[in-house]
Amino acid sequence: MDAVVAAHRKPKQNPLAGPAARTAATLALASAATATAFEGGAHAEPALTPAQIKAKVDQLYQEAEAAAEKHNGAQETTAKARRELDQLRDQAARKTEKLNASRDRLGSFATAQYRAAGMDAGMQLALTSDPDEYLERAELAGRVGELQAGAIAGVHRQLVEIGQLKARAEERVETLRARQSDLARHKTTARDKLAAARRMLDRLTAEQRGAYEGVAAGESSGAAAAASAPAQTSAQTPAESTPKAADSRAAQAVSYAYGALGKPYVWGATGPSSFDCSGLTQAAWRSAGVSLPRTTYTQINAGRRVTRSQLAPGDLVFFYSGVSHVGIYIGNGQMIHAPRPGDAVRIAPIDQMPFAGATRPA
Repeated sequence: MDAVVAAHRKPKQNPLAGPAARTAATLALASAATATAFEGGAHAEPALTPAQIKAKVDQLYQEAEAAAEKHNGAQETTAKARRELDQLRDQAARKTEKLNASRDRLGSFATAQYRAAGMDAGMQLALTSDPDEYLERAELAGRVGELQAGAIAGVHRQLVEIGQLKARAEERVETLRARQSDLARHKTTARDKLAAARRMLDRLTAEQRGAYEGVAAGESSGAAAAASAPAQTSAQTPAESTPKAADSRAAQAVSYAYGALGKPYVWGATGPSSFDCSGLTQAAWRSAGVSLPRTTYTQINAGRRVTRSQLAPGDLVFFYSGVSHVGIYIGNGQMIHAPRPGDAVRIAPIDQMPFAGATRPA
């Protein structure tokens, strides 16, 4: 019995003590290191070359600009819907005033009718001392009755018209709400894309940033004459070798674009101190007395389409499959455009981006 108790009280040996414990720990660390390695390999982004970084950043900027142009379009339709709604409300208010006046006239008819209803028409004839006077009054009463019937019909018509105006106003309210929702969505998309581009650039080391900027500069080396354009003053004019504009209005638009060189890109801006891409082209042609729509995808349909071989200074040149960027052609394969946030209005080759088409405003 004592032996049994002694055996029971004897401390149990830890299976993970001594050499066994060291072996298990080694295996666990090795296993954890392997798992970490696999996990890191699954989530770590491969190192990108400067050219790849630039391509990603450019894509984000292009997507941001596409969303910004949609925002500009939604902003334009929002303003139009708000103007239409105000007009409908003004019309309804005027018609309501007219309706109230018509109702006042009906009230006068009703009062007169009430006062005259106290005596039967036959009794009035029997008691009158002048039958001719009675007949004149009866004729007048008949005309009053016709006027009353017309007034009632007019009130009914006005009620219908006011109801139709209110229904149209409600439709404009719904349109306005939808456009405001579009505004918020496109604005959020554009800001998210811009923020993603900034984050990507902010993560670059000084060495990587230098390499990135070197790639960007290298892509523009084909337009050496235009590369110094951002440092030029707004007083400069096109070189004498530049092809002539189609007419005086196109020449004025080009002159305005030269005057905008160096001014910053600001999303949604239409000048005169800052611009986005379609804001610049709109302002340039507005200075020549031509009204262009607000967005790239509507400006491309404003005027006569021209082929690339037909380009003349003043023509609008569009880029990307979604027609999300525009510049104003100045000749010799060059354009003036507002590139993107953080940049300024500059001269650039039209080969810098995927060409989508061109139009000549009229």
